[in-house]
Amino acid sequence: MSTKLLICDDSNMARKQLARSLPDGWDVDISFATNGIEGIEAIKAGKGDVLLLDLNMPEMDGYQVLEAILQQDLPTLTIVVSGDIQPEAHKRVTSLGALDFIKKPVNKEKLTEVLLSYGVFSKSEEEQDSREDRDVAASPNKQKVPIAASAAKKEAKAPLKISPVNVSAPTSKSELFLSPVLRDCYQEIANVAMGRAGDLLARLLDVFVELPIPNVNFIEVSELRMALKDVESNESTSGICQGFISAGISGEALLILNDSSFKDVASLMNYQYEEDKSTELELLMDLANVLIGACLKGVSEQLDIDFSQGHPVVLGQHRKISELIANNANKWKKTLAIEISYSIENYPIKCDLLLLFTERSMQTLNNKLSYLLD
Repeated sequence: MSTKLLICDDSNMARKQLARSLPDGWDVDISFATNGIEGIEAIKAGKGDVLLLDLNMPEMDGYQVLEAILQQDLPTLTIVVSGDIQPEAHKRVTSLGALDFIKKPVNKEKLTEVLLSYGVFSKSEEEQDSREDRDVAASPNKQKVPIAASAAKKEAKAPLKISPVNVSAPTSKSELFLSPVLRDCYQEIANVAMGRAGDLLARLLDVFVELPIPNVNFIEVSELRMALKDVESNESTSGICQGFISAGISGEALLILNDSSFKDVASLMNYQYEEDKSTELELLMDLANVLIGACLKGVSEQLDIDFSQGHPVVLGQHRKISELIANNANKWKKTLAIEISYSIENYPIKCDLLLLFTERSMQTLNNKLSYLLD
């Protein structure tokens, strides 16, 4: 009898990658949920004997799903698959009943190993599939029986289609746009990279970093201030800018910290804090090295590219975010902007990381995504 498998993740790209990474020979009937609310409803409908659960989702996140499963005693075995790889995240999900934790992007061998270890998937199914492969090879006219005949399984095997017209040099301005498929892909790439940087920050400060859903837009520089509306406030900010480049890709990373955060950051980093610009600049540089470097590394590992980073440049200290942006507006023009807002649990610390890719970079990035999804 088929195992009812539920994949709960807000990213279409992540759901398809996970479905393609399932063990060969596993007789499963797959259902998908795009957020925690849908996930709970699917489990109640009997579609989730096994649940592969993301943590960072809208409406209802993975932690809330695990709490609901416990409170309502829902019949499912949960394995978390997430880009948030902080040690505390692992500890929290297992305390809420998750069997195990696998980091994104998922590795097929690792997923198979975890499923085998909990008896969710058996070697006999794998061996049966291997025998069927040998039979098909020996008898070309013999067709292999599919793992499952569900429409969801077929959908999972279908490739994500990315049309080059969305990112190629346009003949008119109206032709250039960020399609929903591309936005989802860039958002998932950013989600994993954000998790790598958040993990490094969590270990450095010995805290739990609260991770958002990355905000992805293809915008004019005049719209950058709108993209950063959550950062803009009555208080002033300080910022660092660092350029990066790879073959066919260039851009800048901006790290912006609310000035009210400096004292708490200094305490967590064991600095002897003095309220002067030199001490604050040192703190800002240290944060930039951690977050910008780790986030770019996370992107490069997923897309198989190498970034060279320039020297960090101070955008300004104790200024409004709109002023920091205005001073560099002539550099950016139209850009793919990925915004990540980091916050620290139990501390009033707000730190925003903005990755800006040039318009010309998008064709190369799009090609990299196509290879990743093949």
